[in-house]
Amino acid sequence: MTPALPDPTFDAPIEEDLAADLALALRLADAADAASMPRFDAADLDIRTKADSTHVTEADLATERAIRVLLETERPDDSVFGEEYGVTGDSNRQWIIDPIDGTANYLRGIPMWTTLIALAIDGVPRVGVASQPAIGRRWWGATGLGSWTDTPAGRRRLAVSSVESVADSSVSFQSIAQWRDAGRLDALERLTSAVWRDRGYGDAWPYMLLAEGRLEFVAEFGVQEYDIAALVPIITEAGGRFTSFDGRDSISERSALATNRVLHDAYLDLLHSH
Repeated sequence: MTPALPDPTFDAPIEEDLAADLALALRLADAADAASMPRFDAADLDIRTKADSTHVTEADLATERAIRVLLETERPDDSVFGEEYGVTGDSNRQWIIDPIDGTANYLRGIPMWTTLIALAIDGVPRVGVASQPAIGRRWWGATGLGSWTDTPAGRRRLAVSSVESVADSSVSFQSIAQWRDAGRLDALERLTSAVWRDRGYGDAWPYMLLAEGRLEFVAEFGVQEYDIAALVPIITEAGGRFTSFDGRDSISERSALATNRVLHDAYLDLLHSH
């Protein structure tokens, strides 16, 4: 069961105080990190293949369980939508979880994987945490509360870049295969020919680079709600814009396009020009 999303924009204001929910989301990330890290790069890691031919490890399952156990205590009336265990409950407040985004990296011992935790209210992502414990980084945000990260130099509020020209921008396109399978190779060629620098960093990390002001554009295809819900409040609170590839405020259209906002329309025009 996939939850339907209403029309309000992702960065519309909300009257509800989300501070307690954000604090809980950070505690959920602590519990997730404690479950995922002990099995990272383990020689005897249990790896299985799901019905959709993607991999799942014992750590994916244990990490989602750890999050759900805490939610059952702290928010028993809320709904939960997780990649591994599906949807429970029918509240308008729904926690959306990807226990390990980047399982392919995790099982190969590559440290670029992320636990993604979001709270959507009436279908709109309002709280988001992206935790990358293998590299010691975490990003978080909530509507009206800003978005933040801890660095070796201390805590920093996130802000997207002020680059105003596509020609001066740096982009991440995730993978050529995604764009080919979506029938968008022509758009990818226009994009990479128009920008200053292009790279396929992959998974959640480039979205965080965007929120930090280090990239101006990230787009991908074939995503599920749990792949991107947590990214929305982090990016929008940093001043960025997050839509589907066609420019709609939705995380259910199997595509994502995030920018530094000022260039969002210019990228859409470039990608959809013929």
